[in-house]
Amino acid sequence: MRIRRCAVLWLEPREVAHFELEALLGGGTGVVSNMQWYAHAPQLEAPQPVDVQDVTLLGEMSPSDWIDDVPLYERFGAQRLLTLLQAGLLIGDSEDCAGQRQADEHFRAQHWYGLSSVWHAASRWQGLDAAGEVAEAGMDTALGLRTRYGAPPPMLHDRGEAAERIPLPRSTHTPLDELLDARNSCRNFDTSNTLPQAQFAHTLERVFGARGQVHAAEDFDVLKKTSPSGGALHPTEAYLIVRRVEGVAPGLYHYRAGDHALQPLGLDADAVMAGAEKHVDNAKDKSALDYLAWIAVGGQQWFADAHVLVVMAPRFARNFWKYRNHAKAYRVAILDVGHLSQTLLLTATELGLGSFITAAINEVDIERAFGLTGYVDGPLAVCGFGVRADTMVTSEFDPNRKVWPRRG
Repeated sequence: MRIRRCAVLWLEPREVAHFELEALLGGGTGVVSNMQWYAHAPQLEAPQPVDVQDVTLLGEMSPSDWIDDVPLYERFGAQRLLTLLQAGLLIGDSEDCAGQRQADEHFRAQHWYGLSSVWHAASRWQGLDAAGEVAEAGMDTALGLRTRYGAPPPMLHDRGEAAERIPLPRSTHTPLDELLDARNSCRNFDTSNTLPQAQFAHTLERVFGARGQVHAAEDFDVLKKTSPSGGALHPTEAYLIVRRVEGVAPGLYHYRAGDHALQPLGLDADAVMAGAEKHVDNAKDKSALDYLAWIAVGGQQWFADAHVLVVMAPRFARNFWKYRNHAKAYRVAILDVGHLSQTLLLTATELGLGSFITAAINEVDIERAFGLTGYVDGPLAVCGFGVRADTMVTSEFDPNRKVWPRRG
């Protein structure tokens, strides 16, 4: 058999602390620290613990050149190689290694820049009730944050002396200014009402729909949308969790930008509820769809109540086709999601709807529900929109008082 290393590998020395009674009885604190190496590869589900000899072996292996396994067995031992092959850190060309090899080749075909792929993989969450943890730690208010971390950096950043500043003329406000001032993150949705289908369709078409198309070559089309996109590639797909929309059955959908249509996707309730045992109190009265909405936004129930949640997941290969193994390519994908979210929020505001965006999401749970692969078409953020509630239950930031108190 021939062997090579997986495409991208980051070896991390991590300090791991544990308690030892002997250390306490010897006059110390009882806390003993040692170094543990972890191997990160973006196609793996989690970092793999490795030892120093593993680090030496992996550090010597090429990710591109195949070599015969016999010298490696003789030098490092059969069990060590077998463990690294089973982990997917080493890739073999035999039939026994087909699964790990296919995953590695699938990742290579995306043309990720190595460090970006590791960052993307390491920042994904699964099954995390972020809102609950923040509240439990007392950091869900400005006072709680200030108590724990002290005063934040100044709100406004001053550089230089006041005498050196050049005052600029104030502009006359237009309807666009009024719209911008009225936008805020909605945390109070009317769960007893349905979103009119016309407003639902309007929002999707304006934000994600194709506004024009150019046939650049026989197998290369270029779209025009309302938001800019690096290289005019528009890689971001919209996956929908529809809760309460007039004329649209609750469920999962993919929005087809070319023909302005919904593609229904099946909901695997067992897969969605796979980790629900960790959140019994929040799962016991929820349907699979309701639980998915809740876990998707990291336990932020005020966002889960939205009539529609939009998972924004770039098809990385679409972007990286042009920006291959490029250090800026992942940043461009993030910008793409940012542009789309702002257009969505302004569209919802114009229609009198509430909206939000959050990056505090459980990517792995979302990927499982929609059948996505994190390094192929991984979610970066979730937006939501819907009918606002008439009363504020969860506090919202509205300093200009454009939204609250609610006006008929």
